[in-house]
Amino acid sequence: MQKPLQITLLGLDRSDALDEHVREKVRKLEEIEPRAIGCHVTIEKPHRHHHQGPQIDVRIAIRLPGRADIVVTRHHSDDAYVAMRDAFDAAKRMLEEHVRETRDRQRGAQQASQG
Repeated sequence: MQKPLQITLLGLDRSDALDEHVREKVRKLEEIEPRAIGCHVTIEKPHRHHHQGPQIDVRIAIRLPGRADIVVTRHHSDDAYVAMRDAFDAAKRMLEEHVRETRDRQRGAQQASQG
């Protein structure tokens, strides 16, 4: 990515294991779309009322060239790793769709210019 990965933790303590897990997930996204400009991952444990229990929110914003950001948000009752898995799986699907659409547009433009 052109810009360094940003990892923001809110209401959680930073750990090397958590940082490395996020970095590994982002590397896999880069394999799908190496032209991505940047990525910002926010993991938040918001203050909730006791009767609602703990919750983890994960937000992934991926900046792509020539297009608005891909933004994914997922919530899980109490496990940051499960919330991250769900968010990164959704981001992966959206990036794969973006790559397919880009490839199809390029093919269509090439065919139009040849025809």
